[in-house]
Amino acid sequence: MLTWIDWAIILFYFAVIAGVSWWAVKKKDKDSPDDYFLAGRHLGWFIVGASIFASNIGSEHLVGLAGSGATDGVALAHYELHAWCLLVLGWVMGPFFMRSKVFTMPEFLEKRFTPQARTVLSLISLFAYILTKIAVGIFAGGVVFRALLPDINFMGMDSFWIGSILLIILTGVYTIIGGLRAVVYTETLQTFVKIIGALLVTYFGLKALGGWDKLREVCGSDMFNLWKPVVPEGVESTWAPVKEAGRQAWYFNDKYPWPAMLFCAPIIGLWYWCTDQYIVQRILGARDDKQARRGSIFAGFLKLTPVFLFIIPGMICFALAKTGLNADIQERLMNADGTVNREAAQGSFAMLVTHVLPVGVRGIVVAGLLAALMSALAGVFNASSSLFTMDFYSKLRPKASQEKLVRVGRIATVVMVIIGLLWIPVIQGAKGLYDYLQGIQAYLAPPIFVVFFFGVFMKRLNGPGCLATLLTGFAMGLFRLIVDTPVKLGGTAYTEGSFLWVVNNIFFQYYSLLITIVCILVFIGVSYATKAPAYERISGLTFSTLSEQDRMENRASWNWKDVALSVLMILLIIAIYSYFTG
Repeated sequence: MLTWIDWAIILFYFAVIAGVSWWAVKKKDKDSPDDYFLAGRHLGWFIVGASIFASNIGSEHLVGLAGSGATDGVALAHYELHAWCLLVLGWVMGPFFMRSKVFTMPEFLEKRFTPQARTVLSLISLFAYILTKIAVGIFAGGVVFRALLPDINFMGMDSFWIGSILLIILTGVYTIIGGLRAVVYTETLQTFVKIIGALLVTYFGLKALGGWDKLREVCGSDMFNLWKPVVPEGVESTWAPVKEAGRQAWYFNDKYPWPAMLFCAPIIGLWYWCTDQYIVQRILGARDDKQARRGSIFAGFLKLTPVFLFIIPGMICFALAKTGLNADIQERLMNADGTVNREAAQGSFAMLVTHVLPVGVRGIVVAGLLAALMSALAGVFNASSSLFTMDFYSKLRPKASQEKLVRVGRIATVVMVIIGLLWIPVIQGAKGLYDYLQGIQAYLAPPIFVVFFFGVFMKRLNGPGCLATLLTGFAMGLFRLIVDTPVKLGGTAYTEGSFLWVVNNIFFQYYSLLITIVCILVFIGVSYATKAPAYERISGLTFSTLSEQDRMENRASWNWKDVALSVLMILLIIAIYSYFTG
């Protein structure tokens, strides 16, 4: 339980956050879209990198990633090792976005393709944010509060809903008032709070368990193995759509098989890190290409830490429960048959906070928990309002004043939060928070990934091809969501062997790859069947249309230090992959 010392530290943290937010608001010159949504485009590399990391390391890590560590070991560390995608952002995609001077990713598609592409991408992005980042952030806040303060009730609401609503209010205040400037400066502070807090949990957790060797002994080689088999051991692999005790279609295996995680998961990674408004908005606020690139590289190094800061604590929680070294954790985490309770596992990180940390330290880490939850929501609040305001409202009301645009952005945020609250029951029916999140993103990411990356590398691809790709990919992803949702809500089970049963059981990474292949074919096919784009219009927006001046400016923005740090990151990723082999 939290003591008065812990609460004093938490209150001090919130006071600091309020002070930083106030300072950020006072620092801005005017209430303009450029300042509100992109912090005046004056951010340095350190702020850019820390903000990217803080935005990413939020609810899905504290709750979902730690929970996956307790249930599946290091299997989902593949997503954290996508730090290399940030190199692609800094070196490949970022310069195009910076050069175009856009506010949003859909706006870039308009420049490269057509206004219709911008509208469709904005719709898909807002849809994705509501189902993932907003709903997930709210859900995670409830899970953390339920783990920390399980006995609180107010006006008929339990600790889950109290925590969810309180988190929305606290985060919304400084985000709505301060815009991106308040977001990135508070995120920079929160980055260090989160890292310190997670390090303390890992240290004291290992100390309570008996060290690293004890963790490996209790968890076993399977939980320490990133390279899961195509089908579970002892199960016969088949192409036939069957799912039996000793025989199973390889594409039905949902135990994170290595081909799916190594070859399919990067589709999500490249979409998220290189084209998602939520992330890219940070580098759009950078002072220049050099600051944007170095911010991306810095964020990549920070991105490697969650393997040890969140997955390992989840595994420690499991080990403490399995060995019985902590009876309370064992009672809450383990089922009567000795298996892990997946719903309870979502609170693994918070359980460690309340059971292994000393007084005072506990307050610091709880502040870190709240920091992660708040920074994730703050980032998506700002990104969502940017998308709605700049890609929809400004088109409908082109003469609207700058103050009006900012006000509409704030209202849009409130509406999307309400919709996210209504989606929480679907998340509660999922296998796990992180699994749910990656599944949703796997269905929505492929068409966006395809139009951005192929659009930059192939100048012949045009607007009709882009529009057809977005609509086709979104339709395939939405179809899978429609099929999956009744099952997650409970009470629905498809007839074994039926078409809908097959679709529902295909591992989401393989389905994501299928969408990607279809999207590539549609993009190329429709583009070459229709008129080529006017190359003078897309000058500077593809590799082959870069001017000599563009190339010279790009070369001047980096030196050997940037190259050396990028190579070092790749080597670290390879080293981690080599260690976690069982």
